[in-house]
Amino acid sequence: MSLQPLHDRLNTIAKDGRTRKLHRRRVEGVHIVEDDGRRLMNFGGNDYLGVIADETRGCDLQTACSTHGASASALVCGWTPRHDALAQSIAELERTDAAVIFPSGYAACSGTMATLPQAGDLILSDELNHASLIDGCRLSKAERVIYPHRDLDFVEHVLRDRTDVSGMTWIVTDGVFSMDGDVAPLPGLADLAERFGAHLIVDEAHGTGVLGPRGAGLCDAYGVTDRVTVRIGTLSKAIGHQGGFVAGPQIVIDTLVNACRSLIFSTALSPVIAEGAHRVIQRLPHWRDRRDRVAMMSRQFRRLMNLDASGLESGIPIVPLIIGDEEETVLASQAIRDNGFFVPAIRPPTVPDGKSRLRVSITAAHRDHDIELLAEIIHRVCPNLQAPELTSAGN
Repeated sequence: MSLQPLHDRLNTIAKDGRTRKLHRRRVEGVHIVEDDGRRLMNFGGNDYLGVIADETRGCDLQTACSTHGASASALVCGWTPRHDALAQSIAELERTDAAVIFPSGYAACSGTMATLPQAGDLILSDELNHASLIDGCRLSKAERVIYPHRDLDFVEHVLRDRTDVSGMTWIVTDGVFSMDGDVAPLPGLADLAERFGAHLIVDEAHGTGVLGPRGAGLCDAYGVTDRVTVRIGTLSKAIGHQGGFVAGPQIVIDTLVNACRSLIFSTALSPVIAEGAHRVIQRLPHWRDRRDRVAMMSRQFRRLMNLDASGLESGIPIVPLIIGDEEETVLASQAIRDNGFFVPAIRPPTVPDGKSRLRVSITAAHRDHDIELLAEIIHRVCPNLQAPELTSAGN
């Protein structure tokens, strides 16, 4: 599973004298302070009305550039010590070489898929992947094959049949699927990737913080972290902040820094957000009690709703309650709201026609009584719930 094509790509950029690198810079009023302490008058940012300059003028080194926006892209002057510390903490959590921060999870997913696979490559993408992954695959010049949800046999068939692929092969999947609450068969996909020389990309948006002994996500829970080339994540769910990240080998991160348009041409994440997310990332390994609690609550709710789930999936805090009809689903959501609970109605095009559903999201902050009362209300107002269609995740 060589990443040599990425090395070749970066070598070409270097020969043209166009290599980009992230440089840590601190904003203080109308100046930036570089890593070596050099203080420069800043004419590179976009703080046109001086709002950020007002917020950071006169701040000490501990608080400077941590109270407002970044004012520029990461490559111009938006990569602060806060961003760098966050990236390092993510790389440590993911046990990989490096990480880079994006302004949103959507930008991380779409940008990664649009950038890494190139013309001559092949992408195999789960049909229920998040829209951000789908959009990135569409932007890529690589050939795309959409495989049936969690269908390892189909993936193996394609890999066996497509030995003529001239470039790299990428398998991309959500870890936890956001509308169904099921998980990707990562051990099986990792086996196939290794057998056929493919690279596995996993979006850990709904797994980071929730799954695994260290809270690193589904890859951590399944023990396949070192077999997954690229992990994408968000800071806006269990981390409670904003932004996205990509973690992987240094060559992958360097490629994104030099070629990913959603990174290069986006204003960097706010430094105050980066600092807050960094604090949470550092705590994740110590929050096993919170992960255990949310898993217990999720299993309890599934039992109360007579839902069939076992193993790791029984503790996933996304619980879909399929009603089918759009109007009936909206009315059910409104009825639940009238009883003091908010459960959103999810309708097409987010889910297929005839599969409208209520999407229950459980947190460690909910009480046992909250779960019990919600189940009682849903049973009362939703007599026509459908049993979910379960497929094997290979676990």
